[in-house]
Amino acid sequence: MSEERFLRIKDLDLRFYTYEGVVEALDKVNLHIKDGETLGVVGETGCGKSVTGLSELVLIPPPGRIEGGKVLLNQDGKWVNLLRQKDAFLRNVRGNEISMIFQDPKSALNPVYTVENQIGEAITHHRMEEMCKRVIDNSEKAKEELKRTDLPDKEKAKLRKNVLSKREKRFLERIIEYPEDTIARWASRIPILNRFKKRLNKEVKKEVVRMLKDMRIPDPERVAEMYPHELSGGMAQRAVIAMGLCCNPSMLIADEPTTNLDVTVQFQILTLIKELKKEYGTTIQYITHDMGVVAEMCDRVAVMYAGNVVELADVFEVFKNPLHPYTRALLECIPRPGVEFKSIDGFVPSLISPPAGCRFNDRCPFAMDKCVSVKPEFVTVKQGHQVLCHLYTGEAK
Repeated sequence: MSEERFLRIKDLDLRFYTYEGVVEALDKVNLHIKDGETLGVVGETGCGKSVTGLSELVLIPPPGRIEGGKVLLNQDGKWVNLLRQKDAFLRNVRGNEISMIFQDPKSALNPVYTVENQIGEAITHHRMEEMCKRVIDNSEKAKEELKRTDLPDKEKAKLRKNVLSKREKRFLERIIEYPEDTIARWASRIPILNRFKKRLNKEVKKEVVRMLKDMRIPDPERVAEMYPHELSGGMAQRAVIAMGLCCNPSMLIADEPTTNLDVTVQFQILTLIKELKKEYGTTIQYITHDMGVVAEMCDRVAVMYAGNVVELADVFEVFKNPLHPYTRALLECIPRPGVEFKSIDGFVPSLISPPAGCRFNDRCPFAMDKCVSVKPEFVTVKQGHQVLCHLYTGEAK
C-alpha cells in the first residue's frame, strides 16, 4: 500500500430537498483514500455511507444536491476537483478510473440485455481503441497465414473472414487516432460501412468471457449469453464486479456487495474481492455495516454517524484503541461468547432536524454541555488517527 493519496474529500455537504424538509445527508465530511489500500466505511443504515460513494462519482440522484466541499482526484500528481468538471470528463472517470459495485446486483443490471451486452458496453465505451487494434492485428495475422501454401480450403475460408477491407481498416485506424471523432463513430453505424463491427463485437465478447472467467464463474461462455433473471444472486454479483473491473479502474467502490447473499456466497465474494485486489492492484473503498468484514478486508476504517465521519484510523487502531464514543459503542454491539450483549441507547436522529453541536450528543454517555451547542472539529489525535469529538480537542497534534 502506497502512502500517496488517490482521492480526497474536503468539507463535503450534501442536501436532499424533500416535501418533508431538507435532509442534511452529509455535513462537512472529510476523508482521504490512499493509493492501493482498502478503506472500510462503516456505520448504521442511513449514516451517509452510500451517498458518500455516489458523491465521489458525482452521481447524486435528485432531489439531492451537493452544496459545498471538494472531491479531489489525483491525476498524475495534479489534484482535480470532480465537482467542477463537465459531463464528458466525468464519463471518462466513471468506470475508467473509479468504478462502483452497487448494493443490489439485480437492480444494477438491465433486465432486457444479456450479461455480454452490459459488460461489453463498458468495454466498448472505455476501451474502443484497444479493441480496434486487436481487430487490425487479427487481420494482419490472417493475411500472413493465408500466404501459406499448405493450408486446407476450410482454414483459408475462416481466415478470409478475419481480413479487413481497406475501407474497414481505414475506419478503425481513424477511431484509434481520433477517439473523440464523432464523424467516424457516426459513419460506423452505416450498414455498408459497419461490417467490421462483427469482428469488433467478437473481440469484445472474448474480453467479456475472460472477465467472467476471472470472476471464477463456471462456463463463462454460457453465462455471457444469459439475462439477469436467469442468474443467481451470487452469479449476478460476480457479473456486476466484472462490469466494474472490465476497464481496470484505479479505484473500486464496493457498496455492501454481500448484503443480500447467503453466508457461503458472502464468503466466496469477499475472497474473490481480496484475490482481485492483488491481481489488479485496485484501490478499494468497502462500504459495510459489518465490523467483522472490516476486520477481515480493510487496511483503514472510516466510522460514519448521521452524515459525519467521526473517526478515521488504521484498522488495528480502531479495534484496539477506539476513541470516539460511537466507535466504542459499535464494537460493544459485536456478540462475543461469555460477554453480555450491549446495544446503543436511543435512536439515530432525523437528518431533517439533526441535533445541534455533536450529532451523537443525545446518545453519548460522555456528553458535555458544549456537545449540545458546539460542533466538534475533526482533529488528529496522533499520526494517522483522527476523531470528531470534544473529548480530544485539547490533545490534537
